[in-house]
Amino acid sequence: MGRVMIAVVDNKGSPRQDAPMDELLDPRLLRTFRTVARTLSFTRAAEELGYAQSSVTMQIQALEKATGVQLFDRLGRRIALTQSGRQLLSYADRIVQLAEEAFVAVANAVEPSGRLTISTPQTVATYRLPPVFRHYRRLYPNVQFIIHTIPDDRLVEKLGNGSIDVAVTLSEPQTTSHELVTENLIPEELLLLASPDHPLTSQRVVRLAHLEPETFLLTESGCPYRNCLERLLAENGLRLRLPMEFSSIEAIKQCVIAGMGITLLPRVAVQRELQEGQLVPLNWEHTIQISTQLVYHRDKWIFPALEKFLELCRQMIPQSENGNGHLDHMRLPATDQFY
Repeated sequence: MGRVMIAVVDNKGSPRQDAPMDELLDPRLLRTFRTVARTLSFTRAAEELGYAQSSVTMQIQALEKATGVQLFDRLGRRIALTQSGRQLLSYADRIVQLAEEAFVAVANAVEPSGRLTISTPQTVATYRLPPVFRHYRRLYPNVQFIIHTIPDDRLVEKLGNGSIDVAVTLSEPQTTSHELVTENLIPEELLLLASPDHPLTSQRVVRLAHLEPETFLLTESGCPYRNCLERLLAENGLRLRLPMEFSSIEAIKQCVIAGMGITLLPRVAVQRELQEGQLVPLNWEHTIQISTQLVYHRDKWIFPALEKFLELCRQMIPQSENGNGHLDHMRLPATDQFY
């Protein structure tokens, strides 16, 4: 059987014809494909990559010719991935990620450097991670942090395709699965909170029935501890009465202090308000267990920058009982997930 021939890009980003099949693994060609798949625009992809638009178009056409399938549907001025394109994308993600990991491993074998992409919710980023970030930056100043918030139901996908390197999550205690490694770092106590003059503060024990008529001020749908509360109520035949949703924990705290309702938040997020008497924990009859966790993909290569971050999290977060950290110099991106 003769060899299958394929196009590969040259140093200027233009495809070189009649290259052997094994050169399909050229990360430059696959990186172009990934960029077009992400932007769904040949023009924007060319701008990002610094190529002429014609070079990007030729690379995609060459890749389609080599694979024998159409990777994009051309819908007038719009494009969309075909089923074959989506299949190739998952492989392209892994190939490019491995190539980048190999480069980092060879080029930075001694001193951690490069980019570290982390997913973490607002509570953890504000009250658990600042001491870790501060100490890490002092030790390894050549590592760039990129911080996102990925919903829990997308972690498998994002960790699997390399979009994020590690997640520091806030969730119910988990065990390691066949895809993800989960390390429970520290239990997080959840408190039912009200203003000092709220009627429920006079109750010796707050029972679930007491909560049904109350107005709850809660984080957005999908928040792990909100999910726990709603499940607990549902199991007892109860439901929240028109809860108020907030995208900011600070806003929730201020509105509860103002007497607008009650809330459920981790103790680590309300230390100052408890010490100053602005919020009062209610003595309710239930306990909800959640924890701060490290999560990464089982097949993830633990490159030096990631290895040092994992080590610091394991060392420092279990000791950060008071949660006194603040993100003074770290800018977090806007997100719809703030729990």
